[in-house]
Amino acid sequence: MDLAKKTKVNALFDCYGALLTTKQAEYLRDYFEDDYSIIEIAKAENVSRQAISDNLKRTVEQLEHYEQALHLYCDFQSRQRLEADLAEYVQQHYQQDQQLMLLVERLCNQEIN
Repeated sequence: MDLAKKTKVNALFDCYGALLTTKQAEYLRDYFEDDYSIIEIAKAENVSRQAISDNLKRTVEQLEHYEQALHLYCDFQSRQRLEADLAEYVQQHYQQDQQLMLLVERLCNQEIN
């Protein structure tokens, strides 16, 4: 799997991981975040490699389905681009307005809860 796909799966997992079963989340975390191989996960779970592979494939498809329906990741990316554009515009045109600069900085540094 290429790095872009892996990065997207991790981002989708951040958005929708709470909707997965415990096992689905464990397998995804092991494979995508902790970089265990399918063989290593299968041995640790005492199941076949095919079972892990199938589970990972179905879980990634499920995450993509959630994204198609809910758009949380896409919306998050759009907000990040908009925040960056706003911060750049304020920096270029309103440097003297410290209150505005502070508000934009607070907006851009918010974390998803």
